[in-house]
Amino acid sequence: MAEITPIPLAELTTLRTGAAPERMLDATTTDELVDALREVWSRYEEWFVLGGGSNLFVGDEPFDGTVIRVLTTGIERLPSPHAGRVRVRVQAGHDWDDLVAYTVEHGLAGIEAMSGIPGTVGAAPVQNVGAYGQEIQETLVEVELIDESTGEVSTAPASELGLGFRTSVLKHHYGGAPIRRAVILSVTLDLAEVGETGRAIGGDQLRRALGITGDETVPLARVREQILAIRAAKGMLLDPHDPDTSSAGSFFQNLIVPEVVAAQLPSACPRWQVAPDLDAATVIPLESFDGYVPPTQTVRPEVKVSAAWLIENSGITKGFRLPRSRAGISTKHALALTNRGHATGAELAELARYIQARVHSEFGLLLQPEPVLVGVEL
Repeated sequence: MAEITPIPLAELTTLRTGAAPERMLDATTTDELVDALREVWSRYEEWFVLGGGSNLFVGDEPFDGTVIRVLTTGIERLPSPHAGRVRVRVQAGHDWDDLVAYTVEHGLAGIEAMSGIPGTVGAAPVQNVGAYGQEIQETLVEVELIDESTGEVSTAPASELGLGFRTSVLKHHYGGAPIRRAVILSVTLDLAEVGETGRAIGGDQLRRALGITGDETVPLARVREQILAIRAAKGMLLDPHDPDTSSAGSFFQNLIVPEVVAAQLPSACPRWQVAPDLDAATVIPLESFDGYVPPTQTVRPEVKVSAAWLIENSGITKGFRLPRSRAGISTKHALALTNRGHATGAELAELARYIQARVHSEFGLLLQPEPVLVGVEL
């Protein structure tokens, strides 16, 4: 590891906010990353790791602690125990979209719809990233990580990570600490080997995005090309010449609410069922059956509702800004808060709170921020 002169976090995050921290370390190998973490933990000081800086909202005051930049890279191809599949082990600091490009080039399917998502591979399982019907949990096998409580390196299968909608046991949720305080060192995925012929597209979201109505096989390169074009049109691809891309992507999460709550929203609000509405099975041992069958308990589904629709229908339009503020809503996507030029963290936080208040006033729902907040309160 190398201790460097601290760089302002405004230069290292896509929202472009944040002063230089008290201390900064660079880790370019796994051993350096492990050593850096153990050294920081032994000092009992404040810390956080920084990858691509695309899911981070930093306040204006200097961070009073150590920032560890994860700069590890590398893709290792491994055999899979499943026929027709290949595993790849990727270092945590590797650029996520570079990994997607690699898999598409080598005919490996499973993450192509997540093309263009900014950030690093190590951050992907923490957030359980996803797009157009694909999520990393569908292909994730395991992660190698180091736990803060012990300083020990171990391998955790995907089943132990509590993966859910944009969450895991490793995620810093707003207002709380992660269930497991650990840092990912590498990620292993299991992907389908489809070659240049591609694969059939099953998910409705991706089929709509690609304009597919039949059962034709689609090359992975076409999927990637179309997804990149869609993200560019929404200002979701980093472009130094486009202020709409100076953002943390979707700033607010789509809400997961009980079905009864979703039913009270206007019918025009987009919604997607996220849990099956199934009758619970009741098993009664034959020897104890007395002829009475208790009524089944119906599992009520939860529903995902569109945060972008809630924002726009609370009276906040694309391109909206508060008076004299350098922070604004993207002109292309209502979920993206953008830095229109030297905006402070305070300006962005003020805008975020205003949006929360308007949506809560109109619909009774509180939007939750998706980025990790450092030195900021909403």
